[in-house]
Amino acid sequence: MGIGDRFAHQGKAQLAAFVKAKSLGVDVAPIWNKSNREHLIVHSEPGSVRVEADAATKSLDWKSPYFVDADHIGIKTVDGFLAASDFFTLDVADFINKPSDELNIKSFVTDQKKLAGSLSIPGIDRSLDITEARIEAIARKYLYAVQEAGRIYKHIVAAKGQGNFITEVSMDETDQPQTPIDLLFILAALARESVPVQTIAPKFTGRFNKGVDYVGDVGKFETEFSDDLAVIAYAGKTFGLPSELKLSVHSGSDKFSIYPAIRRSIRKYNAGLHIKTAGTTWLEELIGLASAGGDGLKIAVDVYTQALSRFDELCGPYASVIDIDKLKLPSVEQVKSWSGDQYAAALRHDQSSSQYNPHFRQLLHVGYKVAAQMESRFTDALKRFETVIAKNVTENTFDRHLKRIFIDA
Repeated sequence: MGIGDRFAHQGKAQLAAFVKAKSLGVDVAPIWNKSNREHLIVHSEPGSVRVEADAATKSLDWKSPYFVDADHIGIKTVDGFLAASDFFTLDVADFINKPSDELNIKSFVTDQKKLAGSLSIPGIDRSLDITEARIEAIARKYLYAVQEAGRIYKHIVAAKGQGNFITEVSMDETDQPQTPIDLLFILAALARESVPVQTIAPKFTGRFNKGVDYVGDVGKFETEFSDDLAVIAYAGKTFGLPSELKLSVHSGSDKFSIYPAIRRSIRKYNAGLHIKTAGTTWLEELIGLASAGGDGLKIAVDVYTQALSRFDELCGPYASVIDIDKLKLPSVEQVKSWSGDQYAAALRHDQSSSQYNPHFRQLLHVGYKVAAQMESRFTDALKRFETVIAKNVTENTFDRHLKRIFIDA
């Protein structure tokens, strides 16, 4: 499970949730992730994530696997992550629909036409109808992106050596979801490109907005997710991909309505899973600050005040993964009048609470730049109010995420 920590203060509190899960017999490897964009915004370096992860695991005597993810990197940004990371999320979504050369496309279709026809995959209750034309269309859409993944992978291998890191390929930040048939031939192309992909992040049906629940047809998602797991199992054996190949769910934070479907599906196939959460820890820091009252609440209110005044700037880069109705955002005057408990209730993702405001939550989710620009005023407060913040962080990671995905029946 990927865990983001914008300001690198909550490693121990996050890991405490994994320790609790382990005590219940559930082994989940924490993967601290941070993208190049996040590093630029908070003025941190990739090495700081390794320092945080190592310190947390040492402090809590964590002996199980853990990783540091170079999140959403490309060939232009990967070098800064090479020393500190042992998990690389190769983001090639921008290369989808870019044309590969004709000879390569034709060669791929020739290699894969043996799968054309009515293909039965164990676990899928219908045959997949595959034509050579469909294979060619998939190649034209995805082959260049897969080749780009190959270029990045080979660059990392040259620096770190083969087998010394986890490889994830991300195609989720694009307009259209990939079908199970698309996924099958994307995996075929990755094998052909000699990329030993261990987790793959497709785009699923529905909306995966930042920090709020899934929006879409849960039944349709479950069918798609289950079929994708079947395809992964089949592709692993057919194309010689790593046995630990997992399906990855990006923007997986707080997607409560699909967690039962995910849990049922991975149990059905006895499959692994990589679910990436990010941003929610920063929101728990705000909740903790507000709950602490006094100066903590004042900082939380000031963050919202500035975020609201900088709405377009903050929301622009995330426009495709947020849905905020400005008319449903509280005014600055309202928020200034709130108690710490009221602020926390508006922000905490408790859908049973009448005070919860998903629009308020989404704006603050993308508003961490404001806190970063407060510099020591914000980070000093994280230290002063560590106890109350840590409690919220651990509860969020365990109760709302680990427990619902991996433990609850």
